[in-house]
Amino acid sequence: MLIFNLIQTSKIQPMKKFLLSALTLLFAFSMYAQQLPRIIILATGGTIAGTGASADRAGYTAGKIPIDELVGAIPSVKKIAQISGEQISSIGSQDMTIDIWKKLAIRANEIFEKNEADGIVVTHGTDTQEETGYFLDLLVNSDKPVVLTGSMRPATAISADGPKNLYDAITVAASPKAKGKGVIVSFNEGIFDARDVMKMSTTKVNAFYSPNTGPIGQVYDGKVEFYQASMREVNEKTPFSITTDTKLPRVDIVYMYADAPPDMIDMLIAKKVDGIVIAGVGNGNFNKAYMEAVKRAVAAGIIVCRASRTPSGRVVLEDEINDEELGTIVSDDLTPQKARILLMIGLTKTKDRKQLQKYFFTY
Repeated sequence: MLIFNLIQTSKIQPMKKFLLSALTLLFAFSMYAQQLPRIIILATGGTIAGTGASADRAGYTAGKIPIDELVGAIPSVKKIAQISGEQISSIGSQDMTIDIWKKLAIRANEIFEKNEADGIVVTHGTDTQEETGYFLDLLVNSDKPVVLTGSMRPATAISADGPKNLYDAITVAASPKAKGKGVIVSFNEGIFDARDVMKMSTTKVNAFYSPNTGPIGQVYDGKVEFYQASMREVNEKTPFSITTDTKLPRVDIVYMYADAPPDMIDMLIAKKVDGIVIAGVGNGNFNKAYMEAVKRAVAAGIIVCRASRTPSGRVVLEDEINDEELGTIVSDDLTPQKARILLMIGLTKTKDRKQLQKYFFTY
């Protein structure tokens, strides 16, 4: 308005031309900015926001840098999206909680329901990133992209991978190609389906991979390409929902190993938990001591799911173990930690064993 008034009152023709050009450029920039995708970053902490005492040492403290500073470190990202950030938590992801999961899922659904953004990026520690991604995949009811990312090196380290991973994640979230792909993990230029991805290395920058399916795409030099998509139900069709008042049932994981005693299972029976996931050997197998303990758990009304500690493959229903007779269900190709998530959420809707098994073959 000020420039417009100056144009109207100026008696010098060159000045009028200059001011008119300035107004035109300002209008064009405003229109360009409005056309950029709107991306909201939900920050939870993690290594990507970590600081260390020395650039050449591995030690650091997670979750110290606020999201505004992380985005400020990559100014070129403003050319591809309108960015805003919200700090959900500031923790290392080993301290991730169900309450924070609920905050993330509820806030993500609210953002899309109110049309506040065209995509969401979640910055997250790598230790439990795969679990948070799958939790959101089951509960976010939108075909708009939700992209998780993080880093293996803190922001203060030599060759920190956080800025590049964050830039790539924003690029993916801003891409029309990401629509309808469910929740995604973008890491080290790979794009992975959140249901299938696993952390495969403790320290390497290429820490994530999907052993059963591989990546669904890649992001490189600001270009996003998808090569495949999950055949599972996309998240917009999920039957699950939660509110702030939702209390998720307690489900625990018990690890199987050679000559393992049944003490942990019996302890959980005494605790009256709602579900137990057995991280079995091979095809979800366990020894005779576990077998008898599982029978006691099922008799106590606890849902028991057979998963595997093996990083790839499926646990097959009614194969080496008679699940119908034993009263167990199987995780299909979900890892024990993801089977726990689906069982927790599934138990908010039903305790019917056959329906719960259907969830595992669907989601």
